[in-house]
Amino acid sequence: MRFGIVILPQDPWRVARLKWERAEQLGFDHAWTYDHLSWRSLADQPWHATIPTLTAAAVVTERIRLGTFVSSPNFRHPVPFAKELATLDDIADGRLLLGVGSGGTGFDASVLGQPGYSPRRRHERFAEFVDALDVLLRHEQPGGTGTSTGSTGISFVGEWASAVNARMVGEPRQRPRLPFVIAANGPKGLRLAVRHGAGWVTTGADGVSGDDWWASVERLAARLDETARAEGRDPATIDRYLNLDSGGSYSLASVAAFDDAVDRAAALGFTDVISHWPRADGIYAGSEAVLDEVAASIRRRRTAAA
Repeated sequence: MRFGIVILPQDPWRVARLKWERAEQLGFDHAWTYDHLSWRSLADQPWHATIPTLTAAAVVTERIRLGTFVSSPNFRHPVPFAKELATLDDIADGRLLLGVGSGGTGFDASVLGQPGYSPRRRHERFAEFVDALDVLLRHEQPGGTGTSTGSTGISFVGEWASAVNARMVGEPRQRPRLPFVIAANGPKGLRLAVRHGAGWVTTGADGVSGDDWWASVERLAARLDETARAEGRDPATIDRYLNLDSGGSYSLASVAAFDDAVDRAAALGFTDVISHWPRADGIYAGSEAVLDEVAASIRRRRTAAA
């Protein structure tokens, strides 16, 4: 099992820096931040930009993997975004993970004046976005159908975005490109995760909690297995990430809560779990003393597994 922590991009860097450094010191395997322009109940609070935050985090850490949780086409075009990701991955010495999803229907979906899209249209846009990033982040290596690559750059024409002789920043830091961790719950999204993802991430079913939520997670994991086999991929080759804080409870409320959630995730075949850094109040409110205790629990688990 690998352990991740989300650090929301709310603090000024002089404060946030200490959290990113500490996440590495505590022994987490990966650390993430939300890739939104603002978010739900925190929309009226400070909220910093994702790529600069992760770039700064890359400079002050050495080992921990860094990721977006999760990026979407709601406000991003694949060409400039791919260049930002490639540059960040170079600065991070190949430690970047791209969490990517279809995009919700909240602030990010309307702030640029976009119309509201149906789930089907959001998936079509998502699939095109992932296909484009897959090509661009290979840095002019051979691409997929409908894509032209070579000495003149990368060109493609899509319904949602196009590129004409786009150029990247050199050779990929990770080959053939940085890993995609694809957020998906529906059948089309799961197929996309199987085709493009080094990993799959889920928040379980919306609107349920407790044992009902865990049952939804179990069903989704089984669907991923079925989808992988149908697509001719070994399910064991897909890393599985679970957001432990999506089922109506906070995983860092106590060490006991964390240990129980991790054990349940492991029993369902998840390779990675993700919690949120404790906030002073509101959502994810908790104590950093518990965070220290959880880090000790993680160390004990690793020692026992060695």
